Amino acid sequence: MTRPRILSGMRPTGPLHIGHLTGALDNWVRLMDTYECFFAIVDWHALTTDYADPKDVRENVLEVATDWLAAGLDPTRSTLFVQSLVPEHAELHLLLSMIVPVPWLERVPSYKEQQTQLAEKDLSTYGFLGYPLLQSADIMIYKAHAVPVGEDQAPHVELTREVVRRFNHFYGPVFPEPKTLLTEVPRVPGTDGRKMSKSYGNAVFLKDPPEVVRQKIKPMVTDPARKRRTDPGNPDICPVFDLHKAFSPKESQEWAAQGCRTAGIGCLDCKGRLLDHLLQRLEGIHARRPEFAARPDTVWDILQAGSHRAREVARATMDEVRSAMKIAYPIR
Repeated sequence: MTRPRILSGMRPTGPLHIGHLTGALDNWVRLMDTYECFFAIVDWHALTTDYADPKDVRENVLEVATDWLAAGLDPTRSTLFVQSLVPEHAELHLLLSMIVPVPWLERVPSYKEQQTQLAEKDLSTYGFLGYPLLQSADIMIYKAHAVPVGEDQAPHVELTREVVRRFNHFYGPVFPEPKTLLTEVPRVPGTDGRKMSKSYGNAVFLKDPPEVVRQKIKPMVTDPARKRRTDPGNPDICPVFDLHKAFSPKESQEWAAQGCRTAGIGCLDCKGRLLDHLLQRLEGIHARRPEFAARPDTVWDILQAGSHRAREVARATMDEVRSAMKIAYPIR
């Protein structure tokens, strides 16, 4: 039997950090065993916020692909590709834009949230308003049966389901309604306690060597109530304990929680145990990444081959779409 198909992707905004590892990559590696996987580096999506200065996009595509391969994504068991190398995404997006009401896009939660978070940028563009529909086109063009996302992205998949229903209502059953594969994403705070983000300067990157990881974790903020070694703390509000929950086994989590509450351990003890587990988790990535980083042409070849495979699927879908919409014209 043909395996069900999934589509997921990442914007190329810079090197990936440990939040990407727990939030997506670990899950994607597992999904390769049971799904036909299409993983896209969505470079057009990067332009929705960085349109004024896109000079880093190409280099960031290479960074993301290198991190994907280092994290264990296998191009022989999944299709790794670049969105803009499959121009059929843009064609389907254009056709979908003819049928989707503007209020559907305005009500996507991230539309207003990102306008607030990125207030320094002018996001009053059609590209920014329409990027959730471009996401729908990304999913639909591969007839994905499911999309692995965290809860914050679930509204985007629901929009896609609505778009599928509207298209199929007008033109016949071309697309399946994709299911949401909810991934439980552990909270991965940055070194300053805020959400981990390259733009905040608080990220631990997958490519950081062990000594850099140690330099970033050791001064990391903890429970502010623990001013002295003898002060008890509350692990539930400690960013370091959040990292324990993401990277440490249960016994180490229990040791850290108990020691913090009773002041039986100091914050440096807690961070030391965390570093043991975190560096062990990153060991394979640190071993594989230099090989790919030293061979950028090989990485581009992998993306080129994946984009070729993806485009074959996308072209077949667009043939169906044009036929269903009665705009398939004879070419002589």
